[in-house]
Amino acid sequence: MNHEHPTRYIRVIVDRAIHRELDYSVPETLADRVGVGSRVRVPFREKSALATVVAIPEQSEAKGIRPIEAIVGDAPVLTGQLLELARWIATYYCCPIEGVMRSVLPQVIRRAEVGWKKQLFVQPPHNLDQEEIEKLRRRAPRQAELLDAIAKLEKPIRATELLRQTSLDNQTLRALAKRGLVELREQAVVRDPHGDEQFIATSNLVLNEEQTHALKEVAQALDAPENARPILLHGVTGSGKTEIYLQAIRGSLDRGRTAIVLVPEISLTPQTVERFKGRFAEAQDDVAVLHSHLSEGERHDEWHKIHSGRARIVIGARSAVFAPLRNLGLIVVDEEHETTYKQEEAPRYHARDVAVVRAKMENCVVVLGSATPSLESYHNATIGKYRLVTLTQRVDQNQMPLIRVVDLRQERRKEKRASILSEKLSQAIAARLDKREQTILFLNRRGFSTSLLCSNCGEARNCPNCSVALTFHQHFFQGGSASPKTTSGRLSCHLCGHTAAVPKKCPACGQDALIYHGFGTEKVESTVAQIFPQAVVRRMDADSMTRKEAYRETLRNFRTGKIDILVGTQMIAKGLHFPNVTLVGIINADLALHLPDFRAGERTFQLLTQVAGRAGRGETPGEVFVQTYTPFSPSIQFARHHDFTGYFQQELEFRERCDFPPFNHAILITVRSAHEGRAKLSAETLKRRLSEVFPEEFILGDATPAPLEKLQGQFRFHILIRGEAIMRLSRLVRETLDKLPFPEDVTVTVDVDPYQLL
Repeated sequence: MNHEHPTRYIRVIVDRAIHRELDYSVPETLADRVGVGSRVRVPFREKSALATVVAIPEQSEAKGIRPIEAIVGDAPVLTGQLLELARWIATYYCCPIEGVMRSVLPQVIRRAEVGWKKQLFVQPPHNLDQEEIEKLRRRAPRQAELLDAIAKLEKPIRATELLRQTSLDNQTLRALAKRGLVELREQAVVRDPHGDEQFIATSNLVLNEEQTHALKEVAQALDAPENARPILLHGVTGSGKTEIYLQAIRGSLDRGRTAIVLVPEISLTPQTVERFKGRFAEAQDDVAVLHSHLSEGERHDEWHKIHSGRARIVIGARSAVFAPLRNLGLIVVDEEHETTYKQEEAPRYHARDVAVVRAKMENCVVVLGSATPSLESYHNATIGKYRLVTLTQRVDQNQMPLIRVVDLRQERRKEKRASILSEKLSQAIAARLDKREQTILFLNRRGFSTSLLCSNCGEARNCPNCSVALTFHQHFFQGGSASPKTTSGRLSCHLCGHTAAVPKKCPACGQDALIYHGFGTEKVESTVAQIFPQAVVRRMDADSMTRKEAYRETLRNFRTGKIDILVGTQMIAKGLHFPNVTLVGIINADLALHLPDFRAGERTFQLLTQVAGRAGRGETPGEVFVQTYTPFSPSIQFARHHDFTGYFQQELEFRERCDFPPFNHAILITVRSAHEGRAKLSAETLKRRLSEVFPEEFILGDATPAPLEKLQGQFRFHILIRGEAIMRLSRLVRETLDKLPFPEDVTVTVDVDPYQLL
């Protein structure tokens, strides 16, 4: 009789870009421990590589199958559903599956090098012999003192904590352990990014009529998720969307299911975490937070807290859409229109769209919330793909802020030069300072001056690596400090990070005729501080918020009224709730309006509405001043009247005429190289090949220089493709690229549903 076990095979995706799956055999000793989603170490070429098991086939036709070397970790790290989602992303976004796996599994989990942090704990004693203690007191009084403290323990305590409390040393503790009088045990300690904070428990707020209706819609969907359509919650700024999310999450937990809340990285403020942690404070482990500022150890522990089922709610930025929660009941995507949900490097997925697909795969409810929904989502709601729920009132019946448009062309005629603050905005700030109310000034541009020009020959100081002028920074300082730490001025490129000293004379003509042109947040801060010397003015942008705590500190000072005027970039535009802010000034509304991108108008409308929403969130009505050279632009006029529907309808007509999303999908192919001629030739060759295989229904654009032609030392050419059947379009692009050899120094990237056309 033959008792030999049949060979067991597994199919894996190796953590290398090889664009195919490989088969390995499993030694009998490991066969019981391996499953779909397990991490394994395999022989790959002449070395070892880490890989993820994606299938367990009965048979394998592959030649020269080798056995795996080891299993990494105790349990599978990926569920079958997350694996299915990864395959969908690879197909839809036209990218290799290995790249998708890098997003689905954080690096710290893939590498499995970071483990649990272990610490020594002192266990409560079982039965201490008093006679023994008395003998010890005579011989070693310090050991006896420590033993007395240990005798009072009811639960294990960290050795370091015990020694701190008793002011005794490690040597004393070790001596007791050696005598067998105390038991020391190593235990894993969770590195909780919010472990040292106290969250005050909060309870449900009373909902108004509109909120009650919205919550009812979500509850009905939670009861029958298999039939539920995605819900678009369109609520004006300050209408209480977060409270609906919180109560909907409670509904998901009550039904024995879990929840993910996605917020844009920029909105993942301590304020947001506090609201969720406070509401679900009954179990400290219930809420896990995932974002890019966690240390590797914190990320490891938070991920395992989710994977093990201890955490039932996950709050996070884009990548939290892959949180390994089981029994998922609800996914909330807050500020669903935000561009930061779109990943700008491979795999170029959009977290909102991935959330909708994951919800469908896992039979769960998805809620997309925004005061200014993306045209795609709102269009889906108007054609019945999504369920539209609207909130038109601010909670507490607060008025929407009054928006005044200031025509900078007239200001320029009066002043004979471009001023940063118009006369009307200056007067409004002075009035707020008199009333001890606060002001936010918004400008989406960092630095002091946007360019350095020669008034003699007209030459600008440009970045050697990118097609942009260098920005002048007068000084950098650590945010939150009382006085800025001044360094001599530098020129800096905001795209590639190149910096240069400020020249004394024009390098092109040698004349001492250099002038500073344009302005950024640094110049606004310094100008405002000069005009209002009695006011405390602070700035929040990427330059001033370099310390980890700076952001939190500045917001805390602003909330407690220690700052009168806050100047900032889009960092301050979203989700912040400060009841004492009654004035918002938008210094230049035109910055993003005239970019060569079909979404430029939509973005401007959204940003103006969101920034305006920071005003008048308390008892006093808010006022917003929008400074612009194009006051009659639809984006500005519709935002002024808080008219989302009007803006949506006219923008939709323009998109339909031009065959742009949401009526067609778009794919942007970028061909880049340090050698301009090679990039151009490769792009033209690719365009020709695509035109040979594409059916008539697809609109194929020419290979043209990108609006930002040179970036980080590379020349860039674009090919824009539009069409309805996106899966077919992605497949044709993938097949064409696979067959076409490109020179070694030419890189080709494919962006499906692009959000940046620059």
